Amino acid sequence: MNTSVPWSSSFAGKRVLVVEDEFLLADETRRQLEQLGAIVVGPTPQVTAALVLIDRQMIDVAILDILLDGVEVFPVAERLRERGIPFVFASAFGSSAIPERFKGYVLCDKPIELENIARGLFETTNRDH
Repeated sequence: MNTSVPWSSSFAGKRVLVVEDEFLLADETRRQLEQLGAIVVGPTPQVTAALVLIDRQMIDVAILDILLDGVEVFPVAERLRERGIPFVFASAFGSSAIPERFKGYVLCDKPIELENIARGLFETTNRDH
């Protein structure tokens, strides 16, 4: 990609699953993604709802909070990985909160910065997960 073009422009036309339990952050992320031309799936604050969305919706990429009202998001990450859907973790927790099986995935700090998330999702699209 041309380095003068922001990575966040890669969201245009993409169906983005947002899994986040902080309403204001989820809503702001949805709004910003829509301004970039993305189609937002969710947002959802629950693991079970996210799994249903993965099964029922077409998803290109996902942004996952690690802890959703005390429940870890890793079943969602596993389902996305099984389907070959790129995702990033977005969390205030450090990398120590991520199990070894997901260590190759990008962790972006909160508050969510879509440019960093886009770089994590789209810069290395050929990486092997």
